[in-house]
Parts: sequence; structure tokens; C-alpha cells
Amino acid sequence: MSEEVLIPQANAADYNDDSIVHLEDMEHIRLRPGMYIGKLGDGSSHDDGIYVLIKEVIDNSIDEYTSGYGKKIEVKINFAERRVSIRDYGRGIPLGKLVEAVSKLNTGAKYDSKVFQKSVGLNGVGTKAVNALSSYFRVQAFRDGKTRWAEFADGKLVNDSGIVADNSPDTGTLVEFVPDSKLFGNYHFISEYVERRIWNYAYLNRGLTMYYNDRRYYSKNGLLDLLENNLQTEPLYPIIHIKDGDFEAAFTHVNGQNNDYYYSFVNGQHTTEGGTHQSAFREAYARVVKEFIKKDYAPEVIRGGLVCALCIRIQEPVFEAQTKTKLGSTHLEPNKVDGSNDSPLLKTYVLDILKRHLDNYLHIHADTAEALLAKINANEKERKDIAGIKKIAREGAKKASLNNRKLRDCHVHYNTNHARRLESTIFITEGDSASGSITKSRDVDTQAVFSLRGKPKNTYSISKVDVYKNEELNLLHNALDIDESLDNLRYNNVVIATDADVDGMHIRLLLLTFFLRFYPELVSSGHVYILQTPLFRVRNKQKTTYCYTDDERIAAIKATPGAEITRFKGLGEISPEEFKNFIGKDMRLDPVLLHKEFDTDRTLSFYMGENTLERREFIMQNLRIEDDESIVVA
Repeated sequence: MSEEVLIPQANAADYNDDSIVHLEDMEHIRLRPGMYIGKLGDGSSHDDGIYVLIKEVIDNSIDEYTSGYGKKIEVKINFAERRVSIRDYGRGIPLGKLVEAVSKLNTGAKYDSKVFQKSVGLNGVGTKAVNALSSYFRVQAFRDGKTRWAEFADGKLVNDSGIVADNSPDTGTLVEFVPDSKLFGNYHFISEYVERRIWNYAYLNRGLTMYYNDRRYYSKNGLLDLLENNLQTEPLYPIIHIKDGDFEAAFTHVNGQNNDYYYSFVNGQHTTEGGTHQSAFREAYARVVKEFIKKDYAPEVIRGGLVCALCIRIQEPVFEAQTKTKLGSTHLEPNKVDGSNDSPLLKTYVLDILKRHLDNYLHIHADTAEALLAKINANEKERKDIAGIKKIAREGAKKASLNNRKLRDCHVHYNTNHARRLESTIFITEGDSASGSITKSRDVDTQAVFSLRGKPKNTYSISKVDVYKNEELNLLHNALDIDESLDNLRYNNVVIATDADVDGMHIRLLLLTFFLRFYPELVSSGHVYILQTPLFRVRNKQKTTYCYTDDERIAAIKATPGAEITRFKGLGEISPEEFKNFIGKDMRLDPVLLHKEFDTDRTLSFYMGENTLERREFIMQNLRIEDDESIVVA
């Protein structure tokens, strides 16, 4: 693919033949990376581009496995060199087309449905985007006793071995790359994000062995394992696991969660924004359960607290964006050339499966059916309890949003189709001084600010009714628009921006308690972050360095003769002009990650519950008094 691009000129009179510029394939990807990988980012977010690059390469290896070739995939990351290596043992890219396969758009075997029946990559872009966006890229194929390798820099071929003999008994493909820091900036890989993706590949491809930095990942029970390993609280009844042809789902209900939450996949692709397959399941599940319990409850009451892992495999899926996070297909197979389609509708296909399996399961397992009904009845009681107060709270929130300045909104939101939707961010700050600095420094297009009065209410022991009665918490969840469903979330990044002192840490805990108690899916989906702001400024007349740790401060002092050192004690002390440096392209965010070993209930009880002897003993054993003078260098 190549494209003619119109370069903006000073005025209309300059529009001439020179205004039309021809871009080759790799040049276009580098100029418009967002079209291919969503966003760049620095690695702080799970959907940043460096992880999409890893995914695109692994997807090709997975397609080999699902086609019956190669049962092992090895992934290695050298964090110091930021080099990624991915090796599969499939058929190997045909040697004669090796260079074209990784450098020419619209080139690949995915266009031949006889070769790849139900793959994710259908547009011949994946490894080309990885190549174009890497400062170093190497591909090597092993096939029929021969091999060939090629090296690229910024998408341009620099070395080609040609086809040579190879004594290795193994076939397959090896890809190595280093994402280009000229595009991604000072990026870093977060191992937990990579590991989560590796696990998902293992869950979705039973029989496949994945290795990540020499650690083995293997799943025997597919989506059942996924749900068991990701539930943060105890299920209310044993996980129901259904597998029928190209459909698989595992699901149960949990307490402490108002909405339903999904780990959804299409052909192995993690559809984090759902799509038609997820909508089909939600509708079918509510309908089947409603018919079973014979009570006319609303679908959201039946699904409240449901956690589900869902996967479907279809031919030539249609996604709503190149990053493939939301399915748009309505049928199991694509339309015919004439536009007709006699393939089953997705919603009909899913409904038929659930009617057969779920209804039978509930009739056979009386204990599960009883626990499910008890949860639904509890949901209905809560709905009735909060119906009145919810209406009043919503009206108050609407009025408050018009009349107060707690929320300084932005123009671009996550729940739209805007090109910059993934950049949409809300900073939750404490006090007027901190929010004032951020408000004056922010990008008004993509960054919003929500200002807390002080310390929010400890929500560990309160009910949802109390949340609606609390003006500040009510305004907060209305600003996020997550009360009905995470599908309505208005900001991709929910950033807690508090001072790095005892009070600031306490506010972080209170906010995290609120999210984990009432909206745990917001955290588990990777939307919550902690903003890191500098603790020190080290400067002389020649340069200024902002330091986030003591080690950075010490290094900066050594490199800055005659330095003046300033200790920032709060966000309000940082001027708006300086703050621009900390919430722009070099913003440092620490993601809030929930590990599979993390026990949410026990942790919240220990830190945020009633004072206990256990917690007092912990505080006394870990209490550390720090002398301010010891951390300030004159």
C-alpha cells in the first residue's frame, strides 16, 4: 500500500503539484501509527502500542497453532535492551516471500481462507506495523531444511541472508524487534501486562505451551482456568463452563459487584470493548435465566454481579478498528459477494447454545440454581432500596454539574468514536490548589479534572444507598458514568493525583477502596492509575532536572554543579507552567494492577475495616520516622 498525502501549505495559493507527496508502505505506518496500533504510549497502560506490537507477532504464531502446526511458542523480553523475541514452531514463513511478508502491506496468507480458517489477522498489516515502528527488526524462517533471515531499521531493509541450508530439525519463525524510541519515547515494558496476555493465549488454546522468559504457561481447562485465576472474590456457586463447537463460556456470580463483567475474545483476540458476541451473550443469558426462574426481573438485575469469560470463533470477523478491541460482525460467516447472508446470526447461535446447556445445567444442579436465585433476589431488593434515592441523586448530580466546578471536563471522551478517545483522562485531585495547577496545565481536549473537598468517605462498610447519599462520591461515579455499565466509561485513564505524603496516601487508599468495593471491574480492566509527580527539582543556571526518587536526586546533584535543590511537598507547590512537564507526553503513571493472588476482601478488611489488634501490631512493627533534614540537600 502507498498513499498520496496532502501536506498543509501556508495558504491556498501554494496548493500545487508539490503538495502531493507519495508515501511507501513503511513510511505511511510511521507517519500514522495510530491507524495501525491505536496509540503509542510509554508502556504504562495495558493498551499502549508496544504491547500491541507483541500481540501482532504472537497472533501469527497462534494462527499457526490453530491451523495444526507447532505446539510451543517462546516469548522473551530483554528489559535492559528493550528487545522482544518471539519464536514459534509452525510451518515458517515461505522463504521466497519472507521480506515481502513483513514489509509490504496487503501481503500475506490470511487472504486465503483455505490456509487460515478462523484467524485474527485478516488484513496483512500486523508484522509490517511491527517492522515499521521498530528501530531494529529481524525475521528468520526455518522451513524444509533451509532458512532465511532479514534485518530492518525503521522499516527499511538493511540485510538479507538469502535462502541457505539449515541443519535444525525444527521449522517455524523467529521475530526480534526493538520498538523505536523516536516514536514511543522513553518507554518501558511492564512484565505483568505481558504475562496477562501470555496467560490469555494459553487459556484460549488448550494444548499450546507458552514460554515467557523461560517460565511455562499452560492451561488444561481453558476459560474455566481463566475465571478461577482472575476472580478477586469467592464465587457464589461453582463456575458453569459451557463449550459447544466454536463457542466457549465460563461464568458465575460474585458479591460486591453491581454490573456484569466480561473477559471476551474472538478468535483468540481480547475484545476489551466487547461487541456483538458479548451483546448476544448478555441478551441470551438474561432471557434463559428469566425463563428458568419464572420471574419478570429486568435483565440488569439478573446479570448483576455476573463475571464471565467468553470466546467465540468465526470466519473473517469484522472489527470496528484496526486494534480489534470490539467485534462488529453480526453473523458467524461473512456476507457473500452479492451481499446476501444465510449464515446464522450470532445472537441466534448463542441463544440456542445457552438454551440447551444452561437450562439443563440449572435443572440438574439444584444448589447452583438456588444460589443464583438468591443473588438475583438480592439484586432486586437492592434495586428497589436505591430506586428512590438514585433518582434524587441523579437529579442532584445533574444540577451540581451545572452549578459547581468540581468537574472540569474535557472535549474528547472514551465512550465516543473520536480518534483520540484512548487519550481521554480524568485526574482526581485533592483540594483547590492542586486541582488549580492541573486545570491550568492540562490539555483541555483530552484531560479532565475532578476536585475532591478533602478526604472522601471510607466506603468499606457502607452500602450502595450510602454512596448515592454521599454528594461527593455520587458526583464522582456520575462523572465517570460507570453506574449502569463500564461500557459507558467516559475516560480511558482514571488517574489519582494526590500528594506524596501521609494524607495523600490515605486519600489514594480511600479512592481505591471505593473503586474496589463498588466498581472492581474499573480496576481489573486496567483503567486506574496513580500519577507520579517529582519530589525534587535540581537546577542551576544551565539546566533543570526533576527527580522522582532519592536516587534520581543524588544523580542529578552530581551532574549539576552548584545546584539549587527544591523539595516539593505538595502538588499545589508546583506552578502550572512546570506542571505541563508532568502531565504531557512524559507523564509518569503507575498502573493499579490486581494480581491473581490478590485477595481483595481480606486486603480491604485489613487496611480499611474496623481497627484490629492485627493491624495495630503491623503498624507498630513497620513504623518508620523520617527526619526531613535527611532528605534535603543544601
